[in-house]
Amino acid sequence: MKQSVTALVLSFLLGSSVMASTEHNHGHGHGHGHEHAETIVSQEVVEKNAGEAIASLVERGKVDKSWLSIKPSSADKKIFNGHSEWVVAFVNKNISDTEKQTLYVFLTLGGGYIAANYSGH
Repeated sequence: MKQSVTALVLSFLLGSSVMASTEHNHGHGHGHGHEHAETIVSQEVVEKNAGEAIASLVERGKVDKSWLSIKPSSADKKIFNGHSEWVVAFVNKNISDTEKQTLYVFLTLGGGYIAANYSGH
């Protein structure tokens, strides 16, 4: 019983941590990734995960639903504050505000969502 309660508490805390990290959709602090402890995932996995992050943002009303049909235009590893991250760019010409036609999704080298924004920084 004690192990079940411990497992339940740990899964709740871990789940809360993941949910909190998805709230950063307008800029992020970079450096959340810990590449020294992560296995670097492929570009294919990163693009899939970035698409899932966009679907989550659409579901929560953070970005327009037209983003669901947009495929990644690029996926690159970049360094921010000494830490490597994946940056996946999506270009949506259906958005009238030209400053918001490119959505950047930031992921850890292991493919975990960090943030998304329109600036790429």
